Amino acid sequence: MTVQTQSPTPGSMTGQDHIDMVETYAAHNYHPLPVVIAKAEGVWVEDADGKRYMDMLAAYSAVNFGHNNAEIIDAVKQQLDKVTLTSRAFQNDQLGPMCRELADLCGMEMVLPMNTGAEAVETAIKTARRWGYKVKGVPQGKAKILCCSENFHGRTTTIISFSTDESCRDGFGPFTPGFEIVTYGDLVALESAIDENTVAFLVEPIQGEAGIIIPPDGYLRCARKICTEKNVLFIADEIQSGLGRTGKTLACEHEGVKPDVLILGKALGGGVLPVSAVVSSKEILGVFTPGSHGSTFGGNPLSCAVARKVIEILNRGTFQRAADQLGHHLLNRLTTLQSDKIKQIRGRGLWVGIEFKPEAGKAMDYCKKLMAEGILCKDTHEQTMRLAPPLCITKDEIDWAFDKLAKVING
Repeated sequence: MTVQTQSPTPGSMTGQDHIDMVETYAAHNYHPLPVVIAKAEGVWVEDADGKRYMDMLAAYSAVNFGHNNAEIIDAVKQQLDKVTLTSRAFQNDQLGPMCRELADLCGMEMVLPMNTGAEAVETAIKTARRWGYKVKGVPQGKAKILCCSENFHGRTTTIISFSTDESCRDGFGPFTPGFEIVTYGDLVALESAIDENTVAFLVEPIQGEAGIIIPPDGYLRCARKICTEKNVLFIADEIQSGLGRTGKTLACEHEGVKPDVLILGKALGGGVLPVSAVVSSKEILGVFTPGSHGSTFGGNPLSCAVARKVIEILNRGTFQRAADQLGHHLLNRLTTLQSDKIKQIRGRGLWVGIEFKPEAGKAMDYCKKLMAEGILCKDTHEQTMRLAPPLCITKDEIDWAFDKLAKVING
């Protein structure tokens, strides 16, 4: 017999109480920093014990427009008073406008809305395969999708099947066939791997989880050309890199590239709800017919209302300009760090990776020291520390953060 116990009210719990409860009752699939966020505004968060921190992660770019953004919160509140969920069994008055506005923002024709980023990647995979069979004429069961080394597209069983990170794969086989890995940034490898059954090339314009890896100049543009010549869909995963993060609405814009299929998520939900989408042409997304794909919550009116407000904000261009200008300022300041601990600093817009030499210790060690200084950020691939603040950060706040970074790195 299970004994029911009453949980303490959140306001009566310390940060350590919360951490202990998570350790006891939640599966240990994350290793977070020991901080419990209770309030947030703009680029600043406050923990359960009242300590204030600067957020330099922005929920992996899901909070591009700042915590508790007044416009986005107001859009949520207004829609909450109307209707939140209908399922796709019925129409709702937010779906059509959202799809039109998002298609226009991306210069595309059609949108398939989903919820999480991983769902959108799965949808793009299904899109490419069905297009391959019904349009390109690939024999059934033979479709091949090319993916890049060190990729990160999510954690579903299908997606980890083409991951090169063994920590994502360990204990989760057997894996889904139909994928081939090519070296990121290597155009010869890409072209050589394409055969008559290749339906798509799936790529991150900038690899986020790998450590903010920017491909060689011209790589995306030449890959686009190869895909066009070989009748292969160019699929850009802009879940992290898109919607203002790099100083453009889409990271592909830095090379003037228009993908065949665009995958969006994270910031599309304004830091409020999980909202994702696959955006493409009518020819490509037209391969879906009623019953061939779906989602109960995908395209729900509450999510669409939030996404519409995000699109409205992006159409002004202010956050993109801020990411570009302040990103240059941050990178310029970081280049003044004369530390033999740093192997490389990489970045575009307000998205920076600081890679430490192995002998200088793990990136997590620096993240913990920064936490003590009032800055929250996170490591990736052991040696790289990521900086990705909300795009509403100011120049003065960047300078404040830089002083703390310099103190920790040079200390």
